[in-house]
Amino acid sequence: MKNLADHDSFVDGVPHDTFTQMRAAHPLHWTDAYGADKGFWSLTRYADIMAAQKDTGVFSSAQGIRIEDQSRAEYLARRTFQETDPPEHSATRRAVNPAFAKPVVAQFEPLIRDLARDIVAEALDHVEFDAVDKIAKRLPMLMLGRILGVSDADLDWLVDRGDALIGNTDPDFTDTVIDKVDTDAYRMMPFRSPAGVELYDYAQEILSGRRHVDDAGILARVLRAEDGAIRGQDFKNFFCLLVAAGNDTTRYSIAMALHLLTQQKGLLETLQGGGVWESCADEFIRLASPTLHFRRTATRDVQMHGKTIRAGDKVLMWFVSGSRDEAVFDDPHTAHLDRSPNRHLAFGQGGPHVCLGMWLAKLELKCVLQELAGRITALRAVDSPTWTRSNFICGVKSLTVRPSLK
Repeated sequence: MKNLADHDSFVDGVPHDTFTQMRAAHPLHWTDAYGADKGFWSLTRYADIMAAQKDTGVFSSAQGIRIEDQSRAEYLARRTFQETDPPEHSATRRAVNPAFAKPVVAQFEPLIRDLARDIVAEALDHVEFDAVDKIAKRLPMLMLGRILGVSDADLDWLVDRGDALIGNTDPDFTDTVIDKVDTDAYRMMPFRSPAGVELYDYAQEILSGRRHVDDAGILARVLRAEDGAIRGQDFKNFFCLLVAAGNDTTRYSIAMALHLLTQQKGLLETLQGGGVWESCADEFIRLASPTLHFRRTATRDVQMHGKTIRAGDKVLMWFVSGSRDEAVFDDPHTAHLDRSPNRHLAFGQGGPHVCLGMWLAKLELKCVLQELAGRITALRAVDSPTWTRSNFICGVKSLTVRPSLK
């Protein structure tokens, strides 16, 4: 089995064989300390992850949600509402949830469709192209600007900084690779990344009024909220969260869909048949599961699978494994675009931390695939994809394709 603490275990994609072995024989698995971080438990079965998601009293988010060990000062400096438990978590969610509700997101469909149409048309002007760069990256980036309420002129820079932040383990995204160089100077920054300094400065300009944001965007909304308003350092961390998570996870979901279209025979024809548009996004997102895990910290001793998780131990909920659990999903490694119900874990379902952007991600994926499927007869991969070097956010990083046009 591969060492899940080692980012190099993921450079060729998610090690699904390891997770299959763990679900079968080691559903609660201990990984020893690696580098500067302490060891951790892994939950890999769907039922165990769901139970841990719901029990915030035992499995707490309030000491961090990634493998990395943090001092109390580092945690307080960098935390977002993701790294809090109810009731503190609930107040912030009440302030931001309305902006991401399904009926509100549905109003963006004409805009998303127009953007997707233009993006696909521009990409198909090329005989071959990197589908991640030309399609998967573009739509989430443009929608990020609309959701945040920031200028389109800033988007390339913001996405680049977001990549450096959340891609802090990948030398293609940052020179300050967290497990390769000394990052202690940035220990109070999100992801121990110098990109956090730049994003903090940008957020401070918004807070001070020196940088305008659209009144309809989520940033203006949370600043003027009466209940759960976000200010000061919390706003800076919230801003970093939105820039990183609001772009990368949807990008890698779209990228996985495009990759699968080049790999699994009949998928494009199934899309073109038109009967799976309400279910296909969830299936592609299930197989992508770009946020591989979230961590919890045990608040007391708890028994599972004949072992004892001690108070203070780190517990990783591997969504990417639970969403391919054979006990829940038939033929779990194959895309069945009509799969229903599809209660995958890619959005962290089952507890209070369910992803805010789930409806937006599904709509973006649906629209871009509809626009692409309507214009091609085939999509062929020119070479093998490259994958992010990360055990936290993993996805197709580049994918050169050659389409056949209608």
